Amino acid sequence: MKTERSLRVCENGHEYYKSSDCPSCPTCDKENKPDNGFLTKLSSPARRALIHEGIDCLQKLSKYTEKEILKMHGIGPASLPIMRTSLEDVGLSFKE
Repeated sequence: MKTERSLRVCENGHEYYKSSDCPSCPTCDKENKPDNGFLTKLSSPARRALIHEGIDCLQKLSKYTEKEILKMHGIGPASLPIMRTSLEDVGLSFKE
């Protein structure tokens, strides 16, 4: 069964096709990707989920448990090793 894709236009005027209800524009996601830091290593959905929760640095990330992070929409198990390594690199870890 093929999923129907619909043409959408974001608030910045970019046209893109999506088959899901996700409103994010791929062009805007690329333009808004940070240049450095741990967020650059994550997928766009994971990055958006963390930013939506106000988690924009490793110090803030370390205040959450892995279980709490996984409950956020957009974050999957593949993101955890990346975050864990980033935390360990600066001497931090997830909350126990």
